[in-house]
Amino acid sequence: MQITGKEDIVKVEEGTIITPLGFSAAGLHTKVKRKRNDLGLIYCDVPAEAAAVYTLNQIIAAPLKVTKECLEQEGKLQAIVVNSGNANACTGNQGLFDAHSMKNAVASLLSIKNHYVAVASTGVIGEKMPMDKIIPGIEHLVPQKNKQSAYEFNEAILTTDTCMKATCYETVIDGAKITMAGSAKGSGMIAPNMATMLGFITTDANISHNHLQAALSEVTNKTFNRITVDGDTSTNDMVIVMASGLAENTSLTPDHEEWEHFVHLLEKVCEDLAIMIARDGEGATKLIEVNVYGAVSDEEAGKVAKTVVGSDLVKTMVYGSDPNWGRVMMAIGKSGMTLDPEKIDIAIGPYSLLENSQPANYVEETLSDYLKNETVIMNINLNIGSGYGKAWGCDLTYDYVRINASYRT
Repeated sequence: MQITGKEDIVKVEEGTIITPLGFSAAGLHTKVKRKRNDLGLIYCDVPAEAAAVYTLNQIIAAPLKVTKECLEQEGKLQAIVVNSGNANACTGNQGLFDAHSMKNAVASLLSIKNHYVAVASTGVIGEKMPMDKIIPGIEHLVPQKNKQSAYEFNEAILTTDTCMKATCYETVIDGAKITMAGSAKGSGMIAPNMATMLGFITTDANISHNHLQAALSEVTNKTFNRITVDGDTSTNDMVIVMASGLAENTSLTPDHEEWEHFVHLLEKVCEDLAIMIARDGEGATKLIEVNVYGAVSDEEAGKVAKTVVGSDLVKTMVYGSDPNWGRVMMAIGKSGMTLDPEKIDIAIGPYSLLENSQPANYVEETLSDYLKNETVIMNINLNIGSGYGKAWGCDLTYDYVRINASYRT
């Protein structure tokens, strides 16, 4: 694929988590879960500059503690091992021992430093890790540079997800082709503070740990922290980025003339993954996107959008294709952000429902038909400033209760 200019960011339709230079992956079934793969590995040929963001839940699972410890040593990673089916959360000292054992087993397998290995887990909270299955599984992981190995990894990280979530883009910086790819899981216990989600991003860009961390933190607030399924925040959530540097561009810093271009590339990858997670909410039938304009700041606009998309009444309104815009107005009002109650506009899809806080002319049946679409877009204008923000979520269905009443793996 040719890239014509430095401003282009091109979707790589066949790209995977191993498309950026230097990466390989693996996934297999250890029988922790009944059927599909439950153990995965990402490996980089060289120690990669790395960054991570974590759940805001005060109860943090053992794998997060181990990963934080590793990153704090040099800011580098060379491998990430992930298991699904067991969260290794609320498992005490044994859980920490098990997470370290996973880290050490991968380091031994790949002949790399112990602190170059990150550990991630997802699944049932409060059960001890089945290490009699995990450790032998790690010993059989063989990272490879082919699409099948990437797909096997993608499957290995899923829990109640109904589909794999992956994306890939490329662009040009300093005349060098930069590729960035991502893989994620997430379906339930999702709130706008990173929850029951794991995200893994690879790139061949040349960038230091500190600057990569700054970019990831900035982008997370606009993407992963703008999704919600059910308002709950989990114990295991994190996003990790690894940068091999093999593209050999000039090292990226905030002073680099193409710094914002790189941040936009990262945002594209994270936004794709965030939307996929929101669309695949447990039991969901529709993706909801809320755009808020005219706020006093981008931050306040984002908070209004998160409040609207996170409202159970708004979610059930969308599920039932019921054009009850009063629920949207209610959610705007409870956001706690700066408002003029007499200036608010609301549109759902192309249809205006409210103008200057007064009902507009619309046909209820037409709006109800629009709400039956798989993607529902709401546009809100507060008309008091220039701030803009958006958030994503899904409808709330009977199946959400069914899935969570019986979920074990």
